[in-house]
Amino acid sequence: MTDTILSIRDLTVEIPTRHGILRPVNGVSYDIAEGEVLGVVGESGAGKSMAGNAVIGLLSPPAHIAQGEIWVRGTRVDHLKGEDMRRLRGKEIGMVFQDPLTSLNPLLRIGDQLTETMLAHLDISRREAENRAVAALEEVGIPGARERVGSYPHEFSGGMRQRVVIALALCAEPSLIIADEPTTALDVSVQAQIIALLKKLCRERGTAVMLITHDMGVIAEAADRVAVMYAGQLAELGAVRDVLTTPYHPYTDGLMGSTPLASRGKDRLHQIPGAMPQLDALPEGCAFHPRCPRAQDRCRSAPGPRIEDGTGRAACWFPMEREAVA
Repeated sequence: MTDTILSIRDLTVEIPTRHGILRPVNGVSYDIAEGEVLGVVGESGAGKSMAGNAVIGLLSPPAHIAQGEIWVRGTRVDHLKGEDMRRLRGKEIGMVFQDPLTSLNPLLRIGDQLTETMLAHLDISRREAENRAVAALEEVGIPGARERVGSYPHEFSGGMRQRVVIALALCAEPSLIIADEPTTALDVSVQAQIIALLKKLCRERGTAVMLITHDMGVIAEAADRVAVMYAGQLAELGAVRDVLTTPYHPYTDGLMGSTPLASRGKDRLHQIPGAMPQLDALPEGCAFHPRCPRAQDRCRSAPGPRIEDGTGRAACWFPMEREAVA
């Protein structure tokens, strides 16, 4: 399946402040195909969640899309507001947040929340929606689903609540799911179950997934391709196996070297020196060059080359896979 579900082109998000204009997302471009899981990874503040919020129209003012285009199934959506965007959410785009309690109304039964979502976006009767609510809970592995539709969110464990949120995101049959750190609040065994569930459901339905995370283990387990972000920009984009085993960008190489597996047998975990720069204090040239062991004069004076066509190249003048070329 190769149909493009999400296409982001030169997306820039700006936040005006007293100290100038900040760009938490700056010129980002990538596609997600039908049935594909794209992992978006990077340190906190890299712009991962901001890009996801821009797609679904959840940017908090004064943050706004200043440049670029967002297309969902061939329809441009970055300019939609109000009721038009509300209709898009749920029907074409579903969202799975880090904390399931932020997605669930604590005063409504689970079944009612699923039913109302389907009635808002699908042309079905209430009885059919109620039956589909039970089927949705069964599909995500909630035991005793017919009895649990009458339960409230606080009556579920954390892992079960996240399953409910996945059911809620998928119940209106969207083309795209944005999963923002969906496993961070869960223990390791439940994380694996949730990732396996998300992959299974999306493969069966052909749903595209933007999986936002800082966990390289989750990326390795769940994603087909990976987009590495740094300081609001795309550092590397490619197939998971290629990026994880032979990273091109020195930042990606540093991320992989910081994992426990890569540091096995050593006294300390490897770490990338320094910290990601603040958005109001970005260095000249490549934003990563103050932390980069391969930085040269060109890196300090010119931003890295743009990843334009999604072929797996890195936004780096001197990538890891070849000798430096002036």
